[in-house]
Amino acid sequence: MIEFRDVSKVFRTPNSRKVVLDRFSLSIPTGTRVALLGRNGAGKSTMIGMVAGTVRQDRGQILRRGSVSWPLGFSGSFAPEMTGAQNTRFVARIYGMDTDELLEYVEEFAELGDFINMPVRVYSSGMRARLAFGLSMGINFDWYLVDEITAVGDAAFREKSMGAFRRKLDRAGLFMVSHAMPTLRDFCSSGLLLDEGQATYFPVLEDAIRAYSDSIRMQA
Repeated sequence: MIEFRDVSKVFRTPNSRKVVLDRFSLSIPTGTRVALLGRNGAGKSTMIGMVAGTVRQDRGQILRRGSVSWPLGFSGSFAPEMTGAQNTRFVARIYGMDTDELLEYVEEFAELGDFINMPVRVYSSGMRARLAFGLSMGINFDWYLVDEITAVGDAAFREKSMGAFRRKLDRAGLFMVSHAMPTLRDFCSSGLLLDEGQATYFPVLEDAIRAYSDSIRMQA
């Protein structure tokens, strides 16, 4: 379960004040697949960061019962001077996994060949994404976070990646940000609409999409 208890988040600049959440409370059961909806700047990525624990709320608590992934495909935290294999072993130790087992999985999944033993600083952005996706699929989380998922590689690799991700969701929950409604409909069953500091949860995704569309029309 992910539980928000009286959560507020505000960004301040010298000339403005942007409210993302204002005393928001909600309990989301484990296994729920939630689409985060809202206009650009509404705070969707901030919400992902708060669930992940990388963005701190200004008020209230966020309780996480179960393990939470980093944003799927995120590759910004690799140690660039370490090899792909060394980064993988480091992540395995953090999550209490067998290092050889995770490395074997990532080597096979990411299809980096000899580059797995080269420094990450020489990787292309696509290679980094493959390594990050392989790590995400090699660890079993109770919740997966997705902020504008980007499939990498050729068609066969993309198909393999999405197949692995769908299998993870058979027993895990999801928070997903995407501007593509077909993607949200494909992966999510419920929605959370962020609009001018207020968050409204809809147990049925289509109700959330309808409310989002209505908010766009009203502000056009």
